[in-house]
Amino acid sequence: MAASAADVLQNAVVCGSLDEALQGVVLVAGMSARARYISQEVLAPRAAMPLMAQQAVQQPVALLFGTEMSGLTNDELARCHFMVRIPASPSYTSLNLAAAVQLICYELRLAAGQGEYAPPELNPASAEQVERFFRHLEDTLTEIGFLRDKQSTKLMQKLRRLYARARLEPEEVNILRGILTVTAEYNTQQKFDDQNKKIE
Repeated sequence: MAASAADVLQNAVVCGSLDEALQGVVLVAGMSARARYISQEVLAPRAAMPLMAQQAVQQPVALLFGTEMSGLTNDELARCHFMVRIPASPSYTSLNLAAAVQLICYELRLAAGQGEYAPPELNPASAEQVERFFRHLEDTLTEIGFLRDKQSTKLMQKLRRLYARARLEPEEVNILRGILTVTAEYNTQQKFDDQNKKIE
């Protein structure tokens, strides 16, 4: 509805899934006013947007907003490196989605206009690389019996938080996946050896 903003709509890319939207992205900030039961780094917009602007010098970043009715789900927030909470009245912490987007975009524009940002020293892995690692991690932990049905979701969310803080680089993702592959192979061999012992 904004005047003279037709170019924004014309250049908008509509994605069919969150995976598609985050393709190639290396830093994701999730916007949420709700307190969550899983600890996660929470930043104010004025602290978070300079981090986004600096990373964007080198690689794509994303601001993730939830729906108007319910905001971000826990699974969606698990895809974020940190959470951004707009300081608002304690009696009504949730803002209208359009107002929240406008406020965050203002803070991002303010941060981007503060001068030239040097590229960050970190070379983070993309969202899809990290997501493949998490699927590999969950499969391996399930295979070796570490994850149980009732606790797997909470444990995986906590592991996501841990690795989000680490900001994994592509080489680190490859190292960790190599460890998982060897772990799964060792587990398979142990099961095979145990079975042979039973036969003997």
